[in-house]
Amino acid sequence: MTTRCHVHEEAFDASPETLFALLTTPSAIRDWWSASRVIVVARAGGSWAATWGADEDHPDYVTSATMSEFDPPRRMVLCDYRYQAASGALPFDAEFVTSFEVRASEGGAVLRVEQDGFPLGEAADEFLAGCETGWRDTFAGIRRCLASRDATR
Repeated sequence: MTTRCHVHEEAFDASPETLFALLTTPSAIRDWWSASRVIVVARAGGSWAATWGADEDHPDYVTSATMSEFDPPRRMVLCDYRYQAASGALPFDAEFVTSFEVRASEGGAVLRVEQDGFPLGEAADEFLAGCETGWRDTFAGIRRCLASRDATR
């Protein structure tokens, strides 16, 4: 194995369709991921991009990817990532692939995110640890987003 993978999975009190829509709707993504701007072209071969920071001309972070698979409400795969921070590029080369899988479960749906492509070695350790924490925080954000949408209905 030449790369490492991170997997995070949780059950949600939402339908697979609702949960999948949160992954592909720019306003929802801004809500649960605290992004400043989001663009989604929801189709195989489409784009998924987000930025963070108060100044859109000089964002703190930018990430973009290509949707290599798009099968609503079950699966979406992002690849060909481009990532840039105001502090510079990542200190390692990587070809990340992130798959989002949604499956029905009793009382709702399960979201499983698998992020692969973290290189072996110390150069990527801090970034991998940050992603692990980031996905836990992201799932908490998705949970808050779902709760706030339920409260407004």
